[in-house]
Amino acid sequence: MGHSTLLVVKHFLYMHKVEQQGYKSCASLMKLADRYGTERLENACAKALSYTPSPSLKNISTILKNGQDKVALTTDPVRASSKESSKYGITRGASYYGGGDRS
Repeated sequence: MGHSTLLVVKHFLYMHKVEQQGYKSCASLMKLADRYGTERLENACAKALSYTPSPSLKNISTILKNGQDKVALTTDPVRASSKESSKYGITRGASYYGGGDRS
């Protein structure tokens, strides 16, 4: 399938004390691949892994049902701008804070 799907399958297998207990989840994941296609499943797994390091079958199923896997993974513009402004320190300037004489 792909790297993200492999990570999800490994998570399903290793989240239980006995590896065989994760087989049912893996089989359900493969049913989702049959229903939606391998590319969409890979995208859904990548999206679920971007939210949490331990996704559930319900998370992936919901992503596929709502079509969220079709939306490209992008960085949040608010986070990107805060990272951009943090490397320069205070960027608003004196005019934003009222600047000048306060008497």
